[in-house]
Amino acid sequence: MSDVDFKGADQARDDFTVDAFHRGRFHVVQPRNEGHRSGIDAMLLASLVAGDGPVSVADLGAGAGAAGLAVAARLPQARVTLVEKFPVMAAYARKSVDLTENAFLAERVNVIEADVTLTGRARVAAGLEDEVHDHVIINPPFNNAGDRRTPDNLKANAHAMTEDLFEVWLKTAGAIMKPGGQLSLIARPESVADILAACGMRFGGVEITPVHPRPGEDATRILVTAIKGSRARLVFRAPLVVHGEDGHFFSPEVDDLNNGRAAYRRRIVSRSPRRTAV
Repeated sequence: MSDVDFKGADQARDDFTVDAFHRGRFHVVQPRNEGHRSGIDAMLLASLVAGDGPVSVADLGAGAGAAGLAVAARLPQARVTLVEKFPVMAAYARKSVDLTENAFLAERVNVIEADVTLTGRARVAAGLEDEVHDHVIINPPFNNAGDRRTPDNLKANAHAMTEDLFEVWLKTAGAIMKPGGQLSLIARPESVADILAACGMRFGGVEITPVHPRPGEDATRILVTAIKGSRARLVFRAPLVVHGEDGHFFSPEVDDLNNGRAAYRRRIVSRSPRRTAV
């Protein structure tokens, strides 16, 4: 736990940690013994957002807000909406935004407590309005129903994958994203077919990067980006290898992405988008 100032703390410090990201550039308040704790997955997801000017970003299923805050910390003109279903995690996200150490980004970040699976008027009423965001980032639940369940109910729910998860979440992403906006997500490799099916007619120009823990080891994650309404073809990119030959330290490229020194930019320049139903 760091010694950063935690304003308005209403819990014993034993219940949470205040964790530094991007080598102390920003901090995140996270539950110590429950729920999902963010790490390199969130930082790699955040690195998929690139831009030189004002952008609006929605982080769906944001948890305590690590990925969205990473975008706001790296891009000084980004405005970020953290969308989280569970009240406990949404409260942590708000506390993260309120940290004194995060004051430089606090005015550009807001938290919405809403279920990503809402549709139509219910979704709009919850604050997820149509076609307002340039980017939508997603770190979805990734455990299959047959995976061993944790006794922590909050963590189990945060990690539990439903059969139609990608279809439902990408439908919401497409609805709240501007035409030509970018979808970015991180997932397990075995989800690639479901992701492509959910992209359907909503998103094209899909780029997939396998992420390998070490040289010679199978990929454990994939990074996926796509453009709303694009007609560009699918691209499989060269893999990212997290650790170097010694197996401990991050590879230079991943270290830059993990610490907010670089963005992982797309290869394809999107064509003019077509309007699509979501």
